[in-house]
Amino acid sequence: MYLTQVYSVYCLRLSLNRSLHVDSPPMVPGQSFSYVHGASSVSLLGQTVGQSLQAAADRWPHREALVFLQDGVRKTFSQFQEDVDQAAAGLLALGLRRGDRLGVWGPNTYHWILFQFATAKAGIILVSINPAYQLKELEYTLGKVQCKAVVCPTQFKTQRFCDMLRQICPEMDTAESGVFRSSRLPDLCMVIVTDSRQTGTVHVEDVVQAGSRQNQQELQDLQTKLSFDDPINIQFTSGTTGRPKGATLSHHNIVNNSYFVGLRLGFNWRPIRACVPVPLYHCMGSVVGAMCMALHGITLVFPSAGYDSRANLEAIQNERCNFLYGTPTMYIDMLGQPDLHKYDLSSVESGFMSGSLCPPEVMRKLKTDMNVNDMIVSYGTTENSPVTFLGFPRDNEELKTETVGRILNHTEAKVVDVSSGEVVPLGDPGELLIRAYSVMLAYWDDPDKTSEAITKDRWYRTGDIASLDRFGYCRIVGRIKDMIIRGGENIYPAEIEQFLHTHPKVQEAQVRTTPIPTDERMGEQVCACIRLKEGQDCSREEIRDFCKGQTQDGYPTELKSL
Repeated sequence: MYLTQVYSVYCLRLSLNRSLHVDSPPMVPGQSFSYVHGASSVSLLGQTVGQSLQAAADRWPHREALVFLQDGVRKTFSQFQEDVDQAAAGLLALGLRRGDRLGVWGPNTYHWILFQFATAKAGIILVSINPAYQLKELEYTLGKVQCKAVVCPTQFKTQRFCDMLRQICPEMDTAESGVFRSSRLPDLCMVIVTDSRQTGTVHVEDVVQAGSRQNQQELQDLQTKLSFDDPINIQFTSGTTGRPKGATLSHHNIVNNSYFVGLRLGFNWRPIRACVPVPLYHCMGSVVGAMCMALHGITLVFPSAGYDSRANLEAIQNERCNFLYGTPTMYIDMLGQPDLHKYDLSSVESGFMSGSLCPPEVMRKLKTDMNVNDMIVSYGTTENSPVTFLGFPRDNEELKTETVGRILNHTEAKVVDVSSGEVVPLGDPGELLIRAYSVMLAYWDDPDKTSEAITKDRWYRTGDIASLDRFGYCRIVGRIKDMIIRGGENIYPAEIEQFLHTHPKVQEAQVRTTPIPTDERMGEQVCACIRLKEGQDCSREEIRDFCKGQTQDGYPTELKSL
C-alpha cells in the first residue's frame, strides 16, 4: 500500500514537471542579442482535427465535453463525436466537398462548435465570420473566400442574419429546396439556419439527417486522404490596416498550438471545467478553447450566446468551473459586478488571459475577489494560430503583469530594429518577429499582403514593439502604427495605459493620438479615453494632475489632450 502511494506521488510530480518545465528554452551564457527558441523534448503532433476529436472520444467517451447553458445542451465526448459525424456526412450529402468554404456566422451556440468540427472532418474549410459584421463586411468576406454555404441563426439581438443575406442574395426568396444561385456571390448556393425554418434556406436538422450510409462511408474513406497540412480554417483579421485579411490556418497549425498551450496550462494532469465567455469566431474561443477540449479532454462551459458578466458568474458557481477564459476587460467587468460577493467562486483555481496586458491591481483583485490564484497570461496573433508566448501558472506577479509570458514550444522569436531589420541587443525594444509551425499558410488569395507579413525566411512580422529577456519572456511595448512621436520621443500608448490603471477611480483606459492638428513644438498630441469605476466621479483636471510630473527617460509624459 505504501509503495503504491509513493509511486502515485512520483507519477503526479513527473506529470507536473513535464507540463511546467519540459519546454524551458535554453539560456545561452553571454547571449547579448534578442533571439529565443522554445526548445522542447515533446514532439509536434502529425494529426488532423478530426483524428484529434476521435482520439478524445475513444479515451473519454462518457466525460462531459460541452455545456451550452443558454441552449440547454450537454454533450459527452462520444455524443459530440456522433453529432459531428452525422453533420459532416450531411454536408457531403448536400454537395459540399473537400476544399470548399463554409462560413459560420453567429454567436456562441452548440451549432457553431458542431460545424467547426464537422467541416474539419469533411475536409471543408471553416470560415469564421464576426457576428457583428454588417452588409458590406459580410459581402466582402463571403466573396473573398468564395463561400459555398453559410451557417447562421435567423437573428441574434439586433443582428438579423437571414435578412442581411437576403439583401445580398434576393434569389433566396425563390429558392427550391434551399439551393439558389446568387448573382452577387456566384459561389454561394446555400444558407443553413440553426433556429426557425425560413423560406429559401436549409434547416440544420435536415443537414444532420441528410447523410446516408453511403455518405458515412465516403466520410470514413476521406479520413485517410486528408493531410494535416491542408488548410482548415480562415480567420479574418480586424481590418484596422484596410480590408479584413483571411489568415488561413492548417490542421497542423491549430492542433499543435492547442496541444502545447494545454500542456503549459496543466490540462494534461488535472480535470478541467472551463468557463468560456470568449467568442468562438475568434482564435481564443475556437483554438485555445474548442481545440484544447479535443486535445486534452477538458470540459467547456459556455455561459451565454453573447457576453454576459452575470451569466459568467452564475456558470462558475453552478457548474463548479475551476478554470476561466477571458480578456482583461471581461475580468474587469466580472470584478465590477456589485453583487460579486454573493456568488460561490470557491471552485476557481486558475485562468487564461489574452488580448492586452493586465493591470497589477486587476490581477490582485482576481486573486482576492474571485479566487483566481494562478492567472496565466499570453500573447499571440490570429496569424500565429494564435499563441506564441504563454506564462506559467506559478509565475510571480511581476511576470504576470509586465510580460506576456514565455516563448512557447517549437517557436522562435526575435526582435529587430524597425528601420534596419537588424536584431537588437537583448532587452532593447523593436519589432517582434515569429517563426514556427504555427505561422499561417497565407492570407487567402492575397499574395501581396502575405509577402508583406511573412519574410522569405518564414518570419512573421507581428507589427508589435516588444523586448525579450534572457529567460525567453516577452514585454509588449505597443504597436508600431500606434507609436506616438512627441517632443522627439517615441511614446507607446500601452505604457501610459498601465500608469492610468493605477488611478483608484479608473476602470479602463485607452490612449491614442488626437485627430486635432499637432502641436508646433511637441508634435503629436496624446489623448486618453477613460472609463471610470461605477459610482465614481472624476474631472479632466484630476487626471491631468495625476499625470503631471511623471517622466520617461527625462521627457515629460503629461497628457495634454484629456
